[in-house]
Amino acid sequence: MPGQDNWNAFACDVTEELLLGTAQKIVDYGLRDLGYYYVVLDDCWSAGRTENGSLLANSTKFPNGMKHVGDQLHDMGLSFGMYSSAGLHTCAHYTASLGREKQDAATFASWGVDYLKYDNCFNAGQAGTQLLSYNRYNAMSQALKETGRPILYSLCNWGEDYPWNWASTIANSWRMSGDIYDSFDRPDARCPCTSYDCGLPGFHCSVMNILNKDAAIVSKAQPGGWNDLDNLEVGNGGMTDSEYVLHMSMWAILKSPLIMGTSIPDMSPQTLSIYSNPAVIAISQDPLGVSAHRVWQHPAPTVDSDDQGSYSLWVGDLAGGDYVVALLNAGNDPLTMNASLTDIFFDASSTSAGGPVPEITRGWDVYDLWANRMDNATASSILGGNATVMDRMNATMRYNSTRMSYADGLARNESALLGSRVGAIAPMGTLNATVERHGIALYRLRPVPSGGARKRDEL
Repeated sequence: MPGQDNWNAFACDVTEELLLGTAQKIVDYGLRDLGYYYVVLDDCWSAGRTENGSLLANSTKFPNGMKHVGDQLHDMGLSFGMYSSAGLHTCAHYTASLGREKQDAATFASWGVDYLKYDNCFNAGQAGTQLLSYNRYNAMSQALKETGRPILYSLCNWGEDYPWNWASTIANSWRMSGDIYDSFDRPDARCPCTSYDCGLPGFHCSVMNILNKDAAIVSKAQPGGWNDLDNLEVGNGGMTDSEYVLHMSMWAILKSPLIMGTSIPDMSPQTLSIYSNPAVIAISQDPLGVSAHRVWQHPAPTVDSDDQGSYSLWVGDLAGGDYVVALLNAGNDPLTMNASLTDIFFDASSTSAGGPVPEITRGWDVYDLWANRMDNATASSILGGNATVMDRMNATMRYNSTRMSYADGLARNESALLGSRVGAIAPMGTLNATVERHGIALYRLRPVPSGGARKRDEL
């Protein structure tokens, strides 16, 4: 469910002009064609309620009304995302929907809303147990269903009361942590928990804080219901390019919704190139729908720093017998990392009682999923308004999911979705890579065709 949300970049400074202008840029920059369909209007849009109790949009910010906004987005081939809270007020102290679920759901449907982000502020104490939170969020779930309009339902309850245990029966995604902020791994007292077992989720949670929490609950995600690690911070300026590549990669392999949280009209070429990688988006949209899991994590080598970070191996099943492998270096220095096939296929090996499993005794082709990243010159040309450059991009860089779904493209082995083949792992072999500080090496592994592993380019 890729898309864009205005909150991280603009907070309450949102208007009809900004929202529709952003939507047009999503189209112009080729992001819609890559699958970023949902344009989500976050908090601060409301002016209260009408005399009959219906939600009312701020007429200064949205002079043509919300139905007009929805119609304009649909005309662009995009979907309309809306925001409310399962509380007495929204987080920015605007009108919310607790106790008014049926009326508000009907209003959203009449506006043409396709996605509802439903927050957790001012919940009137209806939290503290899983059943309390379930009942509060289920009220809106049932109200949305009663409208007869398909509306994707995104719970934003910050991981409070373990939503991964109950939300999959009523929602399409659920936040599993406090709010993200634009930092790679800086501890912050406002994000007090370092594990999923958290009584106070807080906010100002770094990328690594969220990843370490999610590692324990990846099995709770499934097709149609996902752990939401919060919006992508790529492009907001608080991290390095390597950190943003890692951020995008991990959100993709963990199947978190890829919701861009930056100002689209103000994107840099580097930012556009990260968001525009079809080989990484294809991992997120893989039809098997399995989140990657962390196989191991170790403290990173260090010389001077007490905050040494860690390095880890993540592996995920993909449709058609492929696998995604991530070598993640959260340490403070470049690191040569390796993962044997026994490591990569640890689950299969640990349950086998009869010697090496087939996954270890065969060869694997290795595809680098960032090798074909869009170059800055091309990205600059697109941002500068030269839309024709997209028509001239080669098949390894460009993909249009409005013409062919990711599932169909993967089934047809479309080159843009595979990355670049960089070698092979021999039977019983090892994958090696030098990974930069706060960086990632991300690969698709594909079984070598019958006839044996290729010998001259082993990794």
